[in-house]
Amino acid sequence: MLSSVPSHVKLRLGIMMFVNYIVWGAWYVTITNYLTTALHFTGTQAGAVFGTASIASIISPFFMGLIADRYFATEKVMAVLYSLCAVLMFLMTRATTFGEVYGLMLLFCLCYFPNVALTNTLGFQLVKDPGKEFPIIRMMGTLGWIFITNVVGYMKWEGTTGQFWVALVASLVMVGISLGLLPHTPPKGKGTKFNARTALGLDALVMMKNKAFFFFAIASVLACIPLTFYFSFTNDYLNEVGVPNAAGKMSLGQVSEVGMMLLMPLIFRYLSVRAIIVLGLVCWVVRYLLLAFGDPGGNMWMFYGAILLHGASYDFFFMTGQLYTDQEAPPHLRNAAQGFIVFLTYGIGMLVGSLLSGAAVDYFTHTEAGKVVRDWHTFWLSSSAMAGVILLMILLTFRTSAKIRPNEA
Repeated sequence: MLSSVPSHVKLRLGIMMFVNYIVWGAWYVTITNYLTTALHFTGTQAGAVFGTASIASIISPFFMGLIADRYFATEKVMAVLYSLCAVLMFLMTRATTFGEVYGLMLLFCLCYFPNVALTNTLGFQLVKDPGKEFPIIRMMGTLGWIFITNVVGYMKWEGTTGQFWVALVASLVMVGISLGLLPHTPPKGKGTKFNARTALGLDALVMMKNKAFFFFAIASVLACIPLTFYFSFTNDYLNEVGVPNAAGKMSLGQVSEVGMMLLMPLIFRYLSVRAIIVLGLVCWVVRYLLLAFGDPGGNMWMFYGAILLHGASYDFFFMTGQLYTDQEAPPHLRNAAQGFIVFLTYGIGMLVGSLLSGAAVDYFTHTEAGKVVRDWHTFWLSSSAMAGVILLMILLTFRTSAKIRPNEA
């Protein structure tokens, strides 16, 4: 059955996703390189700045539940938030101290990350069949990420404020898209009472009585720690060892993610949830070993292998986990359950990972003849070991034969 939603609406939503992820992708994998090379921040400081995204992921549900769902039209909220993002990115181009940078990035993330949820919600509301139509719209965001990371890498902006100027311009474009392209979408929760427990998805705590889901939830938090090691410092590492256009090469990870998304329905047909998640964590162990032993010479293939494993590493764990959570949740708790998993993973797990990754970089850093030297080999080996411990925990505790079932029409 064809959707009754006009093609031009879906096109506008696709453009919205494309530019929205440019705002994010312009700096996310390169900011620690800028902080450590241009501003000479310590690894701990750089990791703390990177962790502002996780703090925003914890706080955003409160904003969504209190403001966006109850008082103002979605497109107007987005326009205001993107305007603030542009201002904060301008100030970031001039900030030099840790206190300035941390404060500005925290404010920026608090303004930006609600828009990730708002754009998703807008897409769900405006298409007739979200299960079939929304993935293509969301894929435009991945293409936007691939595009901008290649631009940043090609222009050699990883260690400069160029990445912030890109995010600034893209934020202004999003203001125009919000006010000029998107249809009016009034708040659906107007007049309802705000509940912090519901906003954080904590109503879903009842699901923790299920032993399998309990261990899955714990593993989800822990798995985000080594994940953040990759996002926080891979670009810094590749630049330091002399890999040209590191940001552009890292975008191959998003290319593999697109390919893996297309394969996931076939994988779900044959493998259980447990098997898929185990395979995902095996990929994490292997990718960190490849980073540890790779080099920009004869072993450059190891770097490419580590980057291309992103699709399986990410989708096997996170996409499967989100679908498993939705499947296990009672119908009335499905939204709460997704909010709960986001709170645990992108909030708690990635915040801890950001802080630990920065501390680990400093731990494996020493000075030789007045020059800062990082023991990246041991850093990545420790990351692989951490992923291996989580893999062992999953094998011992997460017992289920469940498969991801297709929704019945």
